[in-house]
Amino acid sequence: MTTTTVFADLVKHVGGDRVNVTSLVPKGGEVHTFEPRPSDLTALERAKVVFMNGVGLDDWMTRMLQQTATNAPVLRLGENLPGVTYITGDEGPNPHLWLNVAYARKYVGRIADALSAAEPAAASVFAANAKAYDAQLATLDGWVRDRIGTIPADQRRLVSFHDAFPYYAQAYGLTIVGVVVPAPGQDPSAGQIAALVKAIRDAHVKAVFSEVQFSPQLAQAVAREAGAAVVSDLYDDTVGDPPVDTYEGIIRWDTDKVVAALAPA
Repeated sequence: MTTTTVFADLVKHVGGDRVNVTSLVPKGGEVHTFEPRPSDLTALERAKVVFMNGVGLDDWMTRMLQQTATNAPVLRLGENLPGVTYITGDEGPNPHLWLNVAYARKYVGRIADALSAAEPAAASVFAANAKAYDAQLATLDGWVRDRIGTIPADQRRLVSFHDAFPYYAQAYGLTIVGVVVPAPGQDPSAGQIAALVKAIRDAHVKAVFSEVQFSPQLAQAVAREAGAAVVSDLYDDTVGDPPVDTYEGIIRWDTDKVVAALAPA
């Protein structure tokens, strides 16, 4: 069991036909504000391994685990991850590590270790799957760098709806000038919106980006007032329909959207 559909896709790639993966947050759902149902507790009790992100993203899973009798090992993919430089803000470390493909590769290694511990007889299968998928992600990482490299350096500035993309920006040479909401479910004040509009104008930001699981209205209003374009169909915490039904699909989709909005016509 995983908390999100993104992690479910990673587990499927490593586990192959040796695993049955269920995501508690459905496709298109919002992980930050997810409210588990009683049936989710029942499903959790049947899990053999539980994968969550940790780092404050899906703390509701910890509360669920406390309400069940499960003895399943719980892997917090994003916590104490070796070789990671955590980006910290007012709310603590940012949890969206996997949007840096190099960090997602580290998630894959952890997933392979956890599945191997749960089913040692299939360890060689998990290791081979993880190696093949890691090579695929290494290629993806290079592709993102090449695509972002087509944007002039002085135009690699953007605003996102919430603070989901700092690791992506840090890895691929983008600057996030600001965010529309402090956190999902928290509306900004009039003063915060005014300050953001000024920052967009001062930095000549070409586009405000929002994610599919949120209403685009606030991002549209900010972009309109600042004279910027708005792109309201990025993906981060959830997969969607093809071609964004996998982790790799998400990264390719988001990168293409960023390049289309920021690169010269």
